[in-house]
Amino acid sequence: MGASGLLARGPPPSPAWVTYVKYAILGLSVICLAMGAWATSIFGGASGVIISAGAGGMVIFVTIWTFIVYGGGLALEKFQPNNYFRIGLLIGYIFSVIFWLSGWAWSASLAGLWLSYSDTYSGFGLVSDDYYTPFRNLGAALAVCAGLGAVVWVLCIVNLVMFIKACVQDPNSSNAELGNIKHQPAAYPAAQYPAQPYGAQPQAYPQQPQAYPQQPAAPYGQPQPYATQ
Repeated sequence: MGASGLLARGPPPSPAWVTYVKYAILGLSVICLAMGAWATSIFGGASGVIISAGAGGMVIFVTIWTFIVYGGGLALEKFQPNNYFRIGLLIGYIFSVIFWLSGWAWSASLAGLWLSYSDTYSGFGLVSDDYYTPFRNLGAALAVCAGLGAVVWVLCIVNLVMFIKACVQDPNSSNAELGNIKHQPAAYPAAQYPAQPYGAQPQAYPQQPQAYPQQPAAPYGQPQPYATQ
């Protein structure tokens, strides 16, 4: 059954480009982590989290989750294949897709809010333009989180689909992947003999005649000597 492949241990055989997809997810997550940290630090402390409405904190959480799931999965695949539980990675990949969808969609809505706020009210000249600079920076940081987060979300979906496909096509992890190869002694074929019909007497092999030394012929009229046995 295909579901048994999702419950097996050991990394499933996947194309090499899937590994590069995971590296791309980790690399883009680093940038999102930096942008999320910047978004929460623009206004400083708790006020930064409140003004960003938690979107920056959500992005930080998602990136940390991504490092644990994808980074840990790559480490297990390379160094500890015996501890590579496919069902655990499957759950982690599914939650990654959900978290990234929430993170980039939340960031996109708030980025549009703060960018439109700073662009709309800064033109009236009611306050100094420096007042709107933090809001522009917040909107820009969340916009980067939204754009890169959407890319990471698509890559997570691709990785999830390829992971499920590889597990279904490989229901049981091979012993070679888990490092449990047992060396069996080489089996040599037994000697082949013609089969004898049931009830037949065993085949008799011809005996080689025994050679005896020949005695010289006796002269005519003399008794013939016999070789003593």
